[in-house]
Amino acid sequence: MKDVKNMKIEKYRPYPPVNLPNRQWPNKTITEAPQWCSIDLRDGNQALSIPMNLEDKLAMFDLLIDIGFKEIEVGFPSASQVEFDFLRKLIDEKRIPDDVTVQVLTQAREHLVKRTFEALDGVKKAIVHFYNSTSILQRKVVFRKTQAEVKQIAVDAAKLINRLKDEYANDGIRVQYSPESFTGTELDYAIEVCTAVMQEFNCSEENKIILNLPATVEMTTPNIHADQIEYFCNNLPNRKSAIISLHTHNDRGTSVAASELGLLAGADRVEGTLFGNGERTGNLDVITMGLNMFSQGVDPKLDFSDINRIRDIYIKHTRMDVHKRHPYAGELVYTAFSGSHQDAINKGMNFKHEDGIWGVPYLPIDPEDVGRTYESIIRINSQSGKGGVAYIMDVEYGFKLPKAMHPDFGAVVQKITDTLGDELPNAEIKKIFDKEYLNQSKPLQLKKCHIEIDTAENERYTKVLAEIAFNGKKLEIKGSGNGPINAISEALKQDCGINFKLLDYTEHAINHGSESLAVAYICVEITPGNPIYGAGLDSDIGLASVKALFSALNRSLNC
Repeated sequence: MKDVKNMKIEKYRPYPPVNLPNRQWPNKTITEAPQWCSIDLRDGNQALSIPMNLEDKLAMFDLLIDIGFKEIEVGFPSASQVEFDFLRKLIDEKRIPDDVTVQVLTQAREHLVKRTFEALDGVKKAIVHFYNSTSILQRKVVFRKTQAEVKQIAVDAAKLINRLKDEYANDGIRVQYSPESFTGTELDYAIEVCTAVMQEFNCSEENKIILNLPATVEMTTPNIHADQIEYFCNNLPNRKSAIISLHTHNDRGTSVAASELGLLAGADRVEGTLFGNGERTGNLDVITMGLNMFSQGVDPKLDFSDINRIRDIYIKHTRMDVHKRHPYAGELVYTAFSGSHQDAINKGMNFKHEDGIWGVPYLPIDPEDVGRTYESIIRINSQSGKGGVAYIMDVEYGFKLPKAMHPDFGAVVQKITDTLGDELPNAEIKKIFDKEYLNQSKPLQLKKCHIEIDTAENERYTKVLAEIAFNGKKLEIKGSGNGPINAISEALKQDCGINFKLLDYTEHAINHGSESLAVAYICVEITPGNPIYGAGLDSDIGLASVKALFSALNRSLNC
């Protein structure tokens, strides 16, 4: 066995907990959506191996508008000409809706701040988002500055922005400040820096600043992140003069949970990207967090009702993939291969809840609510069971197999999937059904069949005259009884010497397709203890039932 000491565990230490003995967030629930800000066009874009071009960014901007974002970080206009030109195009061509605010990022450096204001000239509504890193590690390793020196960087940038706001005289420009790497910063020091910045802007309840608290690198469990946010909110002077914003990354794989708990802890706003695109392991996934709320009956105020379209546009313009198991949007997330899961989903789909509340096992939301169809809910492989196969036949093709027939057809399909070792497409399952049940012609083959119904003295009699082949020999058989099945059964027993019991019969109409057809299912027993099903399909229900009987007998005789 490999020695686990090779993992060098001594290089790491646990993240220190927050001293918050009277924490309140565990007792709260999310009851309304936060203010959302998409950072796809900035944080998401800078994480792409091939950054989006102008056409890509415009398409993504339009998509974000369609989804319902009211705040969109469109780029870092002082960082490159492409970013600058994109913002100018949005402004000059009046592409920004009146109810949408664009956000731009800049470091707390004088020439970058000035270039940012040049890019914003003439904008109706915008947020200038400036930042500098305040974390212990950044101060020690990168900047080699004291707490006072790092705070002064933020204060000086705030003064410059104040002056430029006056010069450009644009009341539509608001301010956001991020103590970058907030989660690696001493909490009291982060509060000190943010308070100093707020003082420079003379913040009030009417003139709020956005204080964005980035988990630039996710360093701890979501509960400690919530403690950090609650501590910050509780101890920030003039708290009502600030909008507290979250910006979580996914280094530990818990960015969604960290943001959800951060909202419980007092935050007002959330920044994130579609599908969690971002540096390293990504940003908060807005789609997952929003649909998590949706699944709890909370309106996320974002429209994900056409998730496939969102995914397609995202893939095209970011050149990123969406994992097949991605929450809510992945190709396979509304799919079940497990037999027990398929059976539970099948039953859940057919169960009617009186209160109208969604309740289907293994499906936290109705796939139709995000524009997905039931076609892909259940897919069949060697792990699948009878319920899944029956569901496919019902939903895709309109065949409502009797419950007792589910194991019969399920066993037929599983034998094939065991041999193939691969998934079976729905069309292949239908072909198997047709071959196994509808197209059985040996040793019994029905060539012609005439059904005549007589009513005499209030009694109903059915006569059947049929041309058949039995073991290759052509025969003409006839019989009578109280219905087509009874009549043809008597004929087969008498003229062909086939002895069997009729155990079950069901029928229904199929309205899938242009013409209405009837299907019948019959279970017979030739060998005691071995019931066998057959199926028949025809525009005439009487003929469908006769075909079903021949199907069942052929399957029995071929066992």
